[in-house]
Formats: sequence, C-alpha cells, structure tokens
Amino acid sequence: MIKTEYYKDLTKMNTFGMKVKARCFMEYDSVADLVDIEFEELARPVLHIGGGSNLLFTDDFKGTILHSKVNFIEVLDECGEGVPPRGLSQSDSEADEIVEDNAPAEAIYVSVGAGVVFDDFCDWAAKEGLWGAENLSYIPGEVGASAIQNIGAYGVEVKDIIHKVYCYDTLEEEFVHFSVEECGYGYRDSIFNKPEVKGRYIVTHVVFALSREPKPQLGYGQLHESVMAAVGTSDITPAAIRKVIIKIRKEKLPEPSVMGSAGSFFMNPVISKEQYQKIEAAAKAELGADYKVPHYDLPDGTVKVPAAWMIEQCGWKGRRSGGAAVYDKQPLVIVNYTGDAYPEEILSLERRIITSVKAKFGVELHPEVDHI
Repeated sequence: MIKTEYYKDLTKMNTFGMKVKARCFMEYDSVADLVDIEFEELARPVLHIGGGSNLLFTDDFKGTILHSKVNFIEVLDECGEGVPPRGLSQSDSEADEIVEDNAPAEAIYVSVGAGVVFDDFCDWAAKEGLWGAENLSYIPGEVGASAIQNIGAYGVEVKDIIHKVYCYDTLEEEFVHFSVEECGYGYRDSIFNKPEVKGRYIVTHVVFALSREPKPQLGYGQLHESVMAAVGTSDITPAAIRKVIIKIRKEKLPEPSVMGSAGSFFMNPVISKEQYQKIEAAAKAELGADYKVPHYDLPDGTVKVPAAWMIEQCGWKGRRSGGAAVYDKQPLVIVNYTGDAYPEEILSLERRIITSVKAKFGVELHPEVDHI
C-alpha cells in the first residue's frame, strides 16, 4: 500500500530536527508498490530517504520524498537460494542463486528489507550469535541507506558484510541486483551516489553475509582494551562487543531524540605521508616533542587523520553559533543545540570550521552529510 501526504512535516523524518516540509511524501510497505508508482509523473526532484540520519535539509523540499516501510529479516535456506522480496514472484524480482562457488563455506546469508532500522538488524544478528555487524551497532538510519552510504565505525564498513544489494531501477522499470564488487564501495561512497545514477536505483533489500565463526574486529583505537575490560577473553561474543560499542557511542554522541544531529558531520581526510609529517612536526612544536598525532596508515601509503582531532585543535569543541553548536563530547558532530536551529546556522558553522581547519593544517574537510 502506498500512503501519500502533501506538505508533510519532516521534522521527525530527519535526525537533525530541521523544521521543513515536503511538497509530496510517499511511503510504501511492499516492494511491489514500486511497480505502481509513475516516477515520470512525480513532482521533481525525487528523493528517497531512510531514517534521515545522514542529511541536512537546507529548506523545504519542493519535490517528492519516498520512504520504504519494507520491513523483514530472513535467513536464506541452507542451499543458498535467493528469495524474492515480499510481494513479488521469482521472475519479477530476478532473484538468483545467492551463494556462488567461491562464497565462504561458513557464511550465513540474511536478507533484510530496506526499511529495517539498521541497529535493529545489528541487534538481531548479535542475539542470533552471528558475527559481522556488531561493530556497526547503534549507527542511526535504515538498511537501504546503509548500503548506499557504506556506513562504517570501529574499523568495519557495511561493505565488509554485504553480499548483494537488490534495487528497483526507476529508469528501466525493472528489478536488478548488484554484487558487492559492482557497488563500487569507497569511503562513505558507492556507485549509487555517482551523479550519473544518483536517485535512479531504489534499494529494496540487502543480502548480508554473516558468520557463526568467531571473527571479532577489535583493532580500532581502544576497542580491544574496552572489550577486555568489560568481558575478558573468555566471553567475547557479538552481543558483548555490541554492548561495549553502544556504551562508547552513548558516551560520545548525542541522542537524536534529545539533541538533533546527523552523526559524524565530516569525513576523515586522507592525506599524503608528506603532508602528515608536516602536520606532525607542527603539532610536536606546539604541543611537545612526545605528542603523537592520531592517525591511521593506509595500505596505499596515504594517511587518514581524524577530522575530530583537527576540529578540536582549532578550538571548535563545544562552541555555539546561534542555535547550532559543535558537540562538547565529540567535535566531529554538529548539533541542533537549541532544537530550533535554522539550516543556515548549521551551514554557517560548517563553513567556518572548514575555513579554520584549512588555515591551520592545509587540509580541506568535506561533509559526510548530504545537503538537500
């Protein structure tokens, strides 16, 4: 069933809490409903949103907002046969054999509807004793959006557990699927975000490859120490790691229901080794010879430096600008501090942060959050 509303209030449809409206809002609860939508007739532009957790509405939306309520989690049968999304036949969905000859023997394939809250999926996987999603716990948003954005945290990206992404092609009016390789995943990026195809494909469901074999990923930051302190070495389970990560995230990030935000506002910059060495030398001169700049060496010889560190070094942590502010516990997060911040206040703060980081470090930050 398709539910249509006009001049829909989107305040509760975006975690930033921007008080904006959409000219037309359409919500569907079956994949089959997509076939009935006349996409060429919709008010433009057309935007498909998930939980509204990685976007900033800068004004009322003058086109059509689409939202999925397709909500299911299903373990595929032991033969690895693909299942069509609910409401469609096998032929309509182009469902195919999920497990190829080169697939890991221990993989447990799980089909999840695009409208499922991503953390609900993580919670389900942890309770089932399935490994792979636990490090991604408590990231806001929905499953469909996770596959487009390639969300990540604590050393894991969602591409690491995605097997296939199933979509509706609004141009060709057919159901298609992409292997994880075909998705072209990069840092918070995918083929679905490329200008030439953005908005063309609507994710209907995602097939994840999880495992019952213990595969803890604890190499990020102080995660290993935190898990060891909480449970020791004898009781490391997906549920135990999930509990630790939720605790860490709650300590660092605001609850959207209390203080609006879009989570991490900026991407962590990837710079050359030479540029990093210049930043390190300047930091040691300013902060002491023993000071260590946080960083992550990448396989290609480049270096990822936390944007949060750069922002804090520029003095932005906890600072307010009108109704907007840099969160006092995590400078990577811009918050709707007063609850009624204007989009321009968020944008102004963003521009000032980018300018100051560029002036101090010679590095230009780029927003992770989509500006709509």
